[in-house]
Amino acid sequence: MIDLNELCKFLVKAKKSTYAAGEAAKKTVEADKSTTLIFEDGDWKYHDNYFGGEPYGGREVVFFQNIPVYMMVYYGWVVEGVTDAQSVYKALQGALTLIPEDKPFRGPKRYDLDGVEYTNVFEGEIDNFFGEEIIKSKDGNETYKAKYIGGLVDIRK
Repeated sequence: MIDLNELCKFLVKAKKSTYAAGEAAKKTVEADKSTTLIFEDGDWKYHDNYFGGEPYGGREVVFFQNIPVYMMVYYGWVVEGVTDAQSVYKALQGALTLIPEDKPFRGPKRYDLDGVEYTNVFEGEIDNFFGEEIIKSKDGNETYKAKYIGGLVDIRK
């Protein structure tokens, strides 16, 4: 069994170094039109692969010593009619840089960027969890939503 605390620490480091890093992250556009972000640290490897922009969906997989041990799938979108998707994704990236070490699923439970509010409601622990994140504009209207689910894989022999 892998050390769950080490997995959590690695996920925080990996997520901050990939999508949350914005333009600094190395992204590879695959032949199937998906985008891949990879982060490696010692025995650990993080692989994030997603399709689309509006809406988008993808999956994260963590490998320990080249064996898949964790995955999360996600699906999100900017609400139809929102004209400033840029500010929505700016708030999302800001929230994702504040990923909690004990619950490294997405962002913190709550984050505010100049009146734009991010909330993340979830249940479970790193081994089995699900949640939903929402961004609301300064006037309180919902502008973004994503759902996710994940946990450990292949742990029963």
